Amino acid sequence: MTTIPPPYQPYYYESAPNPVVVLEGVSGIGKSTLAEILAMRLSATRLHTLPEPHTGLSSTVNRRLRPLPQLGFYLSGLLHASDRIREAQAHGPVVADRYMSSVIACHAAVHRVPVDAVNALLKPFQSYLAPATRTYYLRCSEEALRARMTTKSDLKSDDTDLLTIPDRLPRLLDNFTQVAEDDDTAVWLDTDDKTPQELADWILTDLENARA
Repeated sequence: MTTIPPPYQPYYYESAPNPVVVLEGVSGIGKSTLAEILAMRLSATRLHTLPEPHTGLSSTVNRRLRPLPQLGFYLSGLLHASDRIREAQAHGPVVADRYMSSVIACHAAVHRVPVDAVNALLKPFQSYLAPATRTYYLRCSEEALRARMTTKSDLKSDDTDLLTIPDRLPRLLDNFTQVAEDDDTAVWLDTDDKTPQELADWILTDLENARA
């Protein structure tokens, strides 16, 4: 960003072009498990958006703040995640469990606002964000998602709301589709009947093909 004062510009590290792999999709679809496997196999840094110190605050923020302050909180976490990605990328690959697409799709779904409206608010900050090499959008059937939710050990209100609030799931799925359409790094990945290891194999092959 060259039109803002230097303290507000991202810090750039001298580094090899290490890949940044982002996993996106609804809660319970298997992003965290897959991120753990990929991080191990790539010897990569793994992080979650929102990272510390934002982690654990989202429930309080969602409960106490109105929609625009909420979005400001998630934007702050997103910018901080970008700083963490740039720093980690200087030393090796990075695997991110959620990134900008989740912030847009989830906020728009919860508050029933158009994806374009959220995009417009975030647009001035997009050039700050470290770009992804590939963003894998995970999807599965609702039946498979419900089954996976029953085995999720860290179930939160956002997870249960996904299946109990009328039209939350279809609205969120539609939002992810809209976001992916404008994402040059987007790759859709169907996860029904595939193990996390099989998904990791496919992603690693895709990354290798992209480098070739």
